Amino acid sequence: MPPSLRTVTDLPGLGLRRLAGPDGRDREVRWVAVSELEDPGPFLEGGELLLTTGLRLPDDDAAVLDGYVTRLVDAGVTALGLGVGLSHADVPAPLVAAAEQRGLPLLEVPARTPFIAVSKAVSALLAAEEYEGMTRAFEAQLDLTRAALAGPAAVVSRLARAVDGWAVQLGPDGGVQHAAPADAAERLEDLGAEVARVRRQGLLSAAAVAGDHGHVALRPLGARGQVRGVLVVGAARAPDRTGHSVVSVAVSLLSLALERDDPTDAARAALRRATLDLLLAGAAAEALPLADLGWAWLADAPLRWVAVVGPPPERAAAVGALAAGPGGADRAVVERDDEVAVLVRDEPGPVAATGGCLGAVRAGGSAPCRLDTLGAARAQARQAAGGRRAPGVRWFDQLPVEGLLAALDPDAAGGFAAALLGPLEGRRGDLLVSLAAWLRHHGAWDAAATELGVHRHTLRYRMRRVEEALGRSLDDADLRAELWVALRVRGLAGPSPGGPAAPES
Repeated sequence: MPPSLRTVTDLPGLGLRRLAGPDGRDREVRWVAVSELEDPGPFLEGGELLLTTGLRLPDDDAAVLDGYVTRLVDAGVTALGLGVGLSHADVPAPLVAAAEQRGLPLLEVPARTPFIAVSKAVSALLAAEEYEGMTRAFEAQLDLTRAALAGPAAVVSRLARAVDGWAVQLGPDGGVQHAAPADAAERLEDLGAEVARVRRQGLLSAAAVAGDHGHVALRPLGARGQVRGVLVVGAARAPDRTGHSVVSVAVSLLSLALERDDPTDAARAALRRATLDLLLAGAAAEALPLADLGWAWLADAPLRWVAVVGPPPERAAAVGALAAGPGGADRAVVERDDEVAVLVRDEPGPVAATGGCLGAVRAGGSAPCRLDTLGAARAQARQAAGGRRAPGVRWFDQLPVEGLLAALDPDAAGGFAAALLGPLEGRRGDLLVSLAAWLRHHGAWDAAATELGVHRHTLRYRMRRVEEALGRSLDDADLRAELWVALRVRGLAGPSPGGPAAPES
């Protein structure tokens, strides 16, 4: 929650003094804006502490000042701060009266307080609030994962406490399975239609309503394609980002518990996906069914993430090969939306076996990691797989050795090179060969001209023609780097053919 205006005015060192309007205890400051416009409303979003020196505001025209305050109120401004000592020696009395009448908090900003100091102070409060919210969310998520060890009822109870409200888990038939507090189920009387809609529309549906029971969110539970229940969560206030995050973790944990009770292959695949998602979210390993999946070794082993990419038939073949290949006990294989994710022990045997099982499938593998760095490992694996055309695994550790070009998608890199070098192709004098030589010698005119067999003035003329064709200056280091990459992609960066080049006309 953003800081209140009262919190801002109480900050030591700013010297802000409220002259009119409410004390701001219940008013949030979402940002600080500075404007000397007579109507800054079109440039505001609402919730701002607006600072001004009153450069265009009169001292004694009550109608003008009342109109100014009215526009600020209509724009949703939290408060107005007038800096004194420049345009106005004191805050004009008609402005104070207008602010009091319209209910807009009016602050006097002393001449010794620069506006930037107010902005920095509010920014610091907002940053502290953001960090506190992230901390609360993380602690609540850990609390929920620990509760999962005791079962769904404990998850529902902890969730109600985390959102400072109530929660109900409904079964596939709409019956109440768990509720916290015990009378929470009584609050569902007016929500039958919403519950039915969520159950009918599937796992991608959700609903949010506001009414007598506060703000209520409804989320489906279960695996992909099958709704096994609905989670209903209510609180007096609309949830912030922390609240949404906590509810999402509870949905994953409860869905995971439901799938653990289903012995089918589809449910087990869903269990693997849900478990991996929770590990990525930072859930405690001891709260997850790693042993049930044969993944107990994940908790203490150095790992690598392998991302198998490509068309669905290729990925399906990889799943079969990985399942039937040697060393399967040292692999956790999960089919995701656009890849097959494989967690493998970071040991020579498992790593080699995984690569051998892939056959003609292409993949990328991360550097060594542990469960608390899975998110970074996944990103590394996808980066290593990006642009790869050859079968097998390219490991993240190999990228610096293979060079930047190996990490680029060939189609995208080819398109970039064609677009960038297009204006230089087909021109008399072979500008591409001259450009490659000049770049290869780091812009050294004599060395590049000697390699080309031309006078350095001829080479300078050619480089001016390059700049004219591109519409950009070769003094730009970014352009030089992009041109060199493009020449490498097109295979044009090597030495020019022997013998003197044709003279420029």
